[in-house]
Amino acid sequence: MIPPPRPARRLVTAATGAFVVAALAAGVSFGAAALDGEHRRSTALVTALRPDYVGNDRLAPDFTLRDRAGRPLRLSSLRGRTVVLHFWSRECPPCIEELAESLPAFDELVQGAPELALVLVSVDANWDAIAPLIPPSIRAPIVFDPDRAVVERRYGTKLFPETWIIDPRGVIRARFDRTLDWTNPALLSFVRSL
Repeated sequence: MIPPPRPARRLVTAATGAFVVAALAAGVSFGAAALDGEHRRSTALVTALRPDYVGNDRLAPDFTLRDRAGRPLRLSSLRGRTVVLHFWSRECPPCIEELAESLPAFDELVQGAPELALVLVSVDANWDAIAPLIPPSIRAPIVFDPDRAVVERRYGTKLFPETWIIDPRGVIRARFDRTLDWTNPALLSFVRSL
């Protein structure tokens, strides 16, 4: 077989090189699109929920507060679980509405999910101050911070309700400074995604 003339070989080499460069560019483009799609998927729930804070580097301040029976609950004892930390007060009408309407449904879902924990933190004096407001179906722990040493001084919360989402390593992932629709499937999906 007679080799092709020299200019034809150059043309074949150039065409092969162009094909390889185009294939690499397409591969890089596909990889970038895939990464962008994965990022959008992973943040879709957060975007839908519109939290007031989304983070991935702030360790939740640890605390110990007492429940209605005087038993201590330490936040760090819940490590390994995603914690929904909900601050509220009986002086907050939206808190009472939320507590009566949609929070019991979320509490029921959390009770069936050992990887999750819901903790209700009241700034009221004690159980007697809030007992008439608590639906009987709520089984989540309710702890008290009447001097606001945790709620205000450690977490900076001044207005209620406020909800913090803390991942299993104790890192704050989101904060909501308003009432939530606790029956919204996106909320539970977001919490479980952590």
